[in-house]
Amino acid sequence: MASSIALYAFVIVTLLGLAALLRPLRFLGIRNRRLAALLVLVGVAGAWHVLDRTVLATYVTAPATKLDEFAPIYQFSEKEVIPVHASAEHVYESIVRVTAAEIPFYRTLAWIRRGGVEGPENMLNPADHDPLVDVATRTSFLRLAEVPGREFVMGAVVLAPSGVRIVAGPTPESFKRLSQPGFAKATMSFVVEPQGPGWCFLRTETRVHATDPVSRDGFSRYWTVITPGSKLIRLMWMRAIKVRAEGTT
Repeated sequence: MASSIALYAFVIVTLLGLAALLRPLRFLGIRNRRLAALLVLVGVAGAWHVLDRTVLATYVTAPATKLDEFAPIYQFSEKEVIPVHASAEHVYESIVRVTAAEIPFYRTLAWIRRGGVEGPENMLNPADHDPLVDVATRTSFLRLAEVPGREFVMGAVVLAPSGVRIVAGPTPESFKRLSQPGFAKATMSFVVEPQGPGWCFLRTETRVHATDPVSRDGFSRYWTVITPGSKLIRLMWMRAIKVRAEGTT
């Protein structure tokens, strides 16, 4: 997330510099075109530096969850956690039942994420009243593992060599073994952690493993750009799960 914030900050600096080249922005202290040109150079150089950074891999040495089993190596990750005043059973049921219609701003955020382009049904273009995980696992994602009342894991191939068409499988084992150069695999989990009578923590984590340096560097740029929007979608999704679970108690 820090890289994404830095990227967008440098983009804003660049845009301000470009605007000041046309007309000095004295209210911001940009009083001449020389300073404006310097801002453009700093913004462009900074943005390129962020996008060109090398991301190191993380290795899970002591697997504790199904997510660890399917994503023991990854370069990119995003985590969220919220408390839910409901039983583990209600929380898990809400994970697999919540719909896009229940998630605030999901349609708008998904529309932005797919660049305003219409297309076939998928996770970013779901039917309003179908469970979102059902839409995901019948389109681009593969259901990898389930521990009822505890953990749900799904995965997708998010980058593949040109000309190769592959979804995520066709089986969990083949997804796990996929390691040829040119691919990036995303694995997403929801975990329910009971904390006492009627309370749980709901955690979600997405990990992405790129199978070679070229794929890693290419995906890194994409990940840096989309992370803020993806984080917001994830937060709204978890909020919808919380509202549904707490409404069933």
